[in-house]
Amino acid sequence: MKMKVFRYDKETQKPRYDVFEIEPTPGMTVLGALFYIRNNLDDTLSFRYSCRGAVCGICAVQINNVPRLACRTQINSLLEGTAEINLRNYPVEVKEKWDPREEVLVEPLPYFPIIKDLIVDKTRFFEFYNATKPVFKPADEPPKRERLMDPETVKELENYTNCILCAACVSSCPVNLKNPEYIGPAALAKLYRFHIDPREPRDDSRVLLMNNKTGWWGCEFHGNCRRVCPKGVPPIIAIGKARSRIDKIGKVPPEFSKK
Repeated sequence: MKMKVFRYDKETQKPRYDVFEIEPTPGMTVLGALFYIRNNLDDTLSFRYSCRGAVCGICAVQINNVPRLACRTQINSLLEGTAEINLRNYPVEVKEKWDPREEVLVEPLPYFPIIKDLIVDKTRFFEFYNATKPVFKPADEPPKRERLMDPETVKELENYTNCILCAACVSSCPVNLKNPEYIGPAALAKLYRFHIDPREPRDDSRVLLMNNKTGWWGCEFHGNCRRVCPKGVPPIIAIGKARSRIDKIGKVPPEFSKK
């Protein structure tokens, strides 16, 4: 099979695609294929990785025009067509043609500035994330023992604490790709996680923090964020519930009010 890999160097500023022929081994992932290329065919190929176990989110790239984790995406599933993900209103243009039956196309995540090859600059992504103030703020003094929560509350929290900040959701979001000021599904999911945490003050300050068109009200509910998330995090559910809460307390911005 062939791997078509996007290449870019700031010094030349001339993007291109290199084609590598490899023989995939059973269970080989896209990350494994990239390692094979770098170790055996071209040691200048640049990409990011860390845990190699779908925990850190660092190896996210665009594979066959879908943002995914390279360490979790298996070559055979791509060639056999069992790893297809259909994105809605995805505005990213396919710049390079490929035969999905025999080839795998690997590109950097859309939306982010490219540093080199498959490495992108996520500075803005983490600026938006930090803007949500993602730090636990307990409502009371530390107890003598642990703070207890019922299992159902923990289960709901885990829907959002499972986010590994890979940014695949941001790269798949039509809103992010057309409006760079939209804070994005990852940051909003994390913000909602703190809003529903029963150990925090129950004053709605968390949801009101992003009560504007670049926050909760910027979402158009395309749902791509949930489709590409390797951990099944549902940002659109968090956004919908946050909007409902804001509506209930009568704080909907006038431009988004139905009245």
